[in-house]
This record gives sequence, structure tokens and C-alpha cells, in this order.
Amino acid sequence: MRNYLQHYINGEWIDSTGNETEEVINPATEEVIGKISLGTKEDLDKAVQAAREAFPSFSQTSKEERVEMLEKIAAEYENRKQEIIDTITDELGSPVSISENVHYSMGYNHFSQAAESLKNFSFFEDRGGHFVQKDSVGVSGLITPWNFPTNQTSTKIASAFAAGSPVILKPAELTPFAAIILTEIFDKVGVPKGVFNLVNGSGSVIGDGISSHPDIDFVSFTGSGAVGQKIMENASHTIKKVALELGGKSPLVILDDADVEDAARSAVNHIANNSGQVCSAATRVLVPSSMKEAFEDAVKKVLPEYPVGDPRGDNRIGPLVSKKQWDTVQSYIEKGQEEGARLLVGGTGKPEGLETGYYAKPTVFTDVDNSMVIAQEEIFGPVTTIITYDSIDEAIEIANDTVYGLAGYVFGKDPKNLRKVAGSIRAGRVKVNDAEADFAGPFGGYKQSGIGREWGDYGIEEYLEVKTLLGFPSED
Repeated sequence: MRNYLQHYINGEWIDSTGNETEEVINPATEEVIGKISLGTKEDLDKAVQAAREAFPSFSQTSKEERVEMLEKIAAEYENRKQEIIDTITDELGSPVSISENVHYSMGYNHFSQAAESLKNFSFFEDRGGHFVQKDSVGVSGLITPWNFPTNQTSTKIASAFAAGSPVILKPAELTPFAAIILTEIFDKVGVPKGVFNLVNGSGSVIGDGISSHPDIDFVSFTGSGAVGQKIMENASHTIKKVALELGGKSPLVILDDADVEDAARSAVNHIANNSGQVCSAATRVLVPSSMKEAFEDAVKKVLPEYPVGDPRGDNRIGPLVSKKQWDTVQSYIEKGQEEGARLLVGGTGKPEGLETGYYAKPTVFTDVDNSMVIAQEEIFGPVTTIITYDSIDEAIEIANDTVYGLAGYVFGKDPKNLRKVAGSIRAGRVKVNDAEADFAGPFGGYKQSGIGREWGDYGIEEYLEVKTLLGFPSED
């Protein structure tokens, strides 16, 4: 049992001022695996005060000092590799291979990339008539989601540290233990007191408290659109800077010259990875009408390559994170059937032989119209939709016919058509033929998928304010 009933404030583990706790459930077994303390407004105030007191000195540390700190964090993160993998497998239900190759790896890469990006980052520019100085934004409040317990926390923290911004982190209550390991890492490598503070708690108390706190200068949030809207409303009272990474309903455009089986494998992988609990997952698969039957057959052929089951077994799809999320996914599968979409594979209920654990059947709908609810709303589970098109222009129109714009994907061979489609999708990141991630490349969304960018130097920029200096003497 992991019982963490303290918060990390000003370089120390301290007791909460309240006595409310919450159990953490292993979604594969439905068993309690630990408990956290739910923080109070007083706990948050203590953390904010510690961060404010740390800000003057930390914001003035040299770039070299912060690079060294980030590199030490990355090295110690690597030392805790197996524990991080085990923890994410237990609290999220992620298969061990995903916990290692996605969750652990992304966290490590964000700290490493932030150090590299910082080495060549300029905080002072001579613009030939004026100077531009980039200052730390101040105290940052970070609110992270349950689906990527290391990725979102690491990219936000690494960028904030690189910019000289002290932080207060509120991780998700469902998956808090990976953040506690990160805290132990920061403590061991000697992150200065007050620069990092961890307050566990509910969204209604700590989340709302961060976004409305008058002494927090910037809020970075990853999560749902509804909560993002509430954060903007709270932040508006103090004209607080906000960055949001919200939902998505990303298109995967299959071109008519694509290898059908490879394209089908790419589509299935999107709903298999992290059990489909990925904001940038492609859950609208656009295929040429002439390819529809062949693509459907290919999906049914490759799906057995992605078995569902015990995350510690030889499986590629684990459970959903909670009973609530399982119920939500089931309701969308029911809705798809009500709307007249045809079930190609999957459906409601649990896979055979998996009665314990929040497992859902990988589900593919075909004969889907883009106006259907299952094609417009984020389901956040192993569910995808097949939509047909008759021309590249129509595919682009369908791809952009959504309130979201987080990611897009194109699969095919002809360079001209690949460029046309990729360049026309209204989204913050478009991948061609399952290109590998570049952790220096900015990540964020258009439209209702968010505001701002994370990763690499663009992520550092989010934690800075820009100052123009006129009449400022040069060192020459």
C-alpha cells in the first residue's frame, strides 16, 4: 500500500491542515493500492507563499545553473526507471510495455530536451533599436491529468524550471503516485526550497484555488474543455496568463495509395495506445470510398495483434482508468448504435473473461457520418470511427469539421498529396506516416483544443514575459 498523507511544500514533506483522504484504485484489479491526503486552501496558500519567496532568487539563477539542475533531474529520473514503470502500471492500468516505452520515456525526454533547448535559448536580444528581455512569468500553477502521469507533469515542470519559474503542482487524484516519485527526485537532486511544491487535492478545492489565486501568475492546465473553461473564468478575475491543452477528435486521413493493412494497423494503434485515453488520438479515420471494404477487412485482421488484458501480462491494451470512465465509454458505444453507425468490431460490455477490472472492448464503428455524436465528441476510450470520402478536398473538409484541432494524421505515399493534406489540417501537430515524436517540436492545439504550446523552446516561452527596453545602453 502506498499511503502518502503529506504534501511537499518549501522543500519539506508536511502534514495537511485537513484530514480528508482519497483512495487510489488499481483499475486492473479494482483494489485499493494506496491513499493520498486531499489538500486544503491553507495548504495551497503555504505552497504559494513558498514559491513566491523562492521566485526572486530562482528567477535570477543563470542559464547554466538551470541546465545543470535539469540534467541532474533527468539522470535521477533514469535511476528510478523501474519504480516509475511499476507505479504507472498499477495506478493507470497501463500495460508494462506502454508504461516503459511511452510514459517513462516521455517524462525522461522532456527533462532532457528542456536542458538541451535551454542551452541555446536567448533571454536577451538586441533588435537594433531596442532590446528584448525575457523574464520568468512568476509563480506557476500546474494542473495535470490522469491519463499521462509523467508526460504532462514533466513537460510543464521542465519548461517552468528552464524559465526560472517556481511551481505548485496539483496532479490528478486518480494517478498521483508518479508525481510523488518526481517530487522525491527533485528533493534528492537539490531543487531549491520553494521552487517545487506538490499539493494533492480535488479540482474543486486545489484546482479552483490555483486558477483563482491572486499570487499565482500563470496557470498551465491539461484536461477537459469544460474544466479549461472554468479555469479561464477563474483566471480572468486577476487577468492571469493561462495555457490550456484540452481535448481532441483528431482525423487520420488514409490516402488512396496507402498500404491498406499498414493503414489499418495505424488506426487500431491509436485506440490501443493507453486504451485510447489519449487527447491527440486519431479517432476519426477517413478512407476513400473505394477502399472502404478492404480497409474494414484489414482492421478485423490486425485487431488480434492488440490483445486486451492484465497490464502485467503479454497484452497491449489495459483497462480504462476508472468505473466512471468505463461507464462514459459504454454510453458512447450505445449512442453510436442509436445513431445508426454499424459496429464493425467490439461493442458494449467487457471482453470475454475479464469481469474484474475496467476493461472495454476495442470498438470500431463504420458507416459513420461526421455529424454523429461519436464523430464529434471525445470518447477517451478504445473506440474509433470510419468515415468515407470521395476526393482529397472532401477529406480535408471533413478533417477540419470539428471544434477541435489538437492533432492530425496522414497516411499514404504520394509526396504532393501528403503535403497538401498535412498542410491543410487545422491542428497544432500533424504526423505523416506515423513519424516519430520530436520533443523539440511544439505541441498544442487550434480552436477548442487549447491555448499555447508545450515541449522544447516553445514550452519555455510559455513561462516567460517579454519586456522591451528602449534607450537601454549596450555593453559595447
